[in-house]
Amino acid sequence: MSVPRYRVGIDVGGTFTDFVAIDERTGMLHREKCLTTPNDPVQGVMHGIDRLGAAGPFAPEHVCGVSHATTLVTNTLIERKGAETGLLSTDGFRDLLELGSDMRYDMYDLAIEFPSPLVHRARRLGVAERVAANGESILRPDLARVRASVRRLVDQGVDSIAVCFLHSYRNAAHEKEVLDLIRHEFRGLEVSISSQVAPEIREYERTVTVVANAYVKPALRSYLGRLERSLAADSIKAPLLVMLSNGGMTTPARAAEVPIRLVESGPAAGVLSACYAGARIGEEDLLAFDMGGTTAKACFIDGGKPAFTGTFEAARVKRQFRGSGMPLKVPSVEMIEIGAGGGSIARIDRTGLLKVGPESAGAKPGPACYALAGEQPTVTDADLVLGYLDPDFFLGGDMKLDTSSAAAAIGALASQGNLAAAEAAAGIAQVVNQNMATAIRIHAAERGKDYRKYALFAFGGAGPVHAYELARILGLRRIVCPLGAGTNSAFGLLAAPVAIDLSRSYNVGLSDIDWMRLTALFDEMEREARAMLLDADVKKPAFARSAEMRFVGQGFEIPAAVPLGALKPASAKSIKASFHAAYRKIYDSVPGDLPVEVLTWRLRASGPQPRVRVTTGGAMERGRSRGRRRAYFPELKKYVDTAVINRYALKRGDRISGPAVVEERESTVVIGPRGTAKVDRDLNLVIEMRAR
Repeated sequence: MSVPRYRVGIDVGGTFTDFVAIDERTGMLHREKCLTTPNDPVQGVMHGIDRLGAAGPFAPEHVCGVSHATTLVTNTLIERKGAETGLLSTDGFRDLLELGSDMRYDMYDLAIEFPSPLVHRARRLGVAERVAANGESILRPDLARVRASVRRLVDQGVDSIAVCFLHSYRNAAHEKEVLDLIRHEFRGLEVSISSQVAPEIREYERTVTVVANAYVKPALRSYLGRLERSLAADSIKAPLLVMLSNGGMTTPARAAEVPIRLVESGPAAGVLSACYAGARIGEEDLLAFDMGGTTAKACFIDGGKPAFTGTFEAARVKRQFRGSGMPLKVPSVEMIEIGAGGGSIARIDRTGLLKVGPESAGAKPGPACYALAGEQPTVTDADLVLGYLDPDFFLGGDMKLDTSSAAAAIGALASQGNLAAAEAAAGIAQVVNQNMATAIRIHAAERGKDYRKYALFAFGGAGPVHAYELARILGLRRIVCPLGAGTNSAFGLLAAPVAIDLSRSYNVGLSDIDWMRLTALFDEMEREARAMLLDADVKKPAFARSAEMRFVGQGFEIPAAVPLGALKPASAKSIKASFHAAYRKIYDSVPGDLPVEVLTWRLRASGPQPRVRVTTGGAMERGRSRGRRRAYFPELKKYVDTAVINRYALKRGDRISGPAVVEERESTVVIGPRGTAKVDRDLNLVIEMRAR
């Protein structure tokens, strides 16, 4: 009998930590879910691995690979719990973090608020140096003064330093001199330079990105080190890989150097899982909808591939307002934050309106129904009061929900708003669902997409609970809820290739390109990518090129494909055609044969796609019916007697007519009165929405 070989995906979220282990011999999946331990996420990870072993044949010594995603970077930025950070900038530019881009995300808000800088002004010091816009070194830094500045910052308690000099994306020599000095003379002090973290044009965004990288670097390096040691102590000797925001995997050593690239690692893994499922069922156009304990996110998948972006906005002051957060130059799967999560707190504001989020109860103290000292009403409390959740079957019965505490929290909110308790609970759900629908409509309009043609792929612990109502509001006709939706992102980690995205800024008109210089630029990125991927044992990576372009005079650019191979003057025609096609896809037309310019050139290098063979089989349990209970449906505006179905007793071809609630260990699927669900060959629950 052959020895089992398991690959494990671990996704540490804000509220729950999710695990999926796949036996590569049989294709069988083993899932686990436990509360995140915010003070030390490693504890939650190791607890979940122990539970995997206790629940079945999984054994740590048989693990051949571990893939990991974490919200640690995002949470550190949001909660402002990073390292004491200093900034060395070109003389005269230390206030870029406060000057920003001079863009107002809300023109009519007289008290508009922006994120406060991660570095206090007293810890932002200027360096007398200068590189010209063409890359020429005009004034080299005085290293004696730099040494004194670093000493001053260290004496102020700084643990990590960011270095961002003017035009270093064209010539990084000055930054590298400072980097070498700090590493040689200030051992143990973390340092990040912008030419390694984000070598791109736009000084404000580049400064924000390198500062954020320095801010989270000590915590992420410490966490990954402790995780590797804990896995080894538990007899897991397999290599650890870490998910990047672009959907690729990297080594812990690489991740620790540029941790800001992990800012969207968990959501990116969920999107990859949606792509995998879509390819299996022939649904290439999907709206991936991930609703967890802290936030809800969405991503449009076209032709089986998600959209990518070179900029991600973190820690927004106002969740729905683009421009209210920190603009990070980070290659990412284009996820949009569309609303609150299960732990988001509901309140009555000063005007008497019901609001939900962005504050979250998280894992501790958690929603009131967790009975962990949380007293404020949350989305999960509302879902329990509305009859969507079974208090005795949350996490398969491992965690009991306290209905009376949820009702008390909702009741207190209701009394503030002069509402009945049922109205307050229904109002919380309605606010969340409408907010998500609005955010999706806005994003679709900005990208020139008709969201109605997409099937909704719902995952995350709360995604399938809210998917039906979200689809009803948007007018979508089909919903796909995978088995084990609450651990879907952890499964996506197993389907992710090792990959890295690199970029270089070379601002030039398409007709004025120095083709030898551009070829050398891509060759340099290819060499760097090969060296980085070799650390993860990828010897023959595949490459894809792109560029961010715009018509001359425009203020924003869009990505378009660039051909592989030797680049020469004749390449301009195909690059321009690629840009026109991308522009037309968003705006429906191209404004004549106007001159085009390029700001940033990008290269994606990736290893082979992992082979994931999943065996689903038939029904896993007997006893399809779990009885009936009263549940609230907005389209009926009342509670109705509702069938409760055991998800694990369903097999291929089974059908369910709404209203119904389908329960599984990691999540619950709510099917409204207009929904009819069918179980497909992969045991996905596919809900078709009947016309009104």
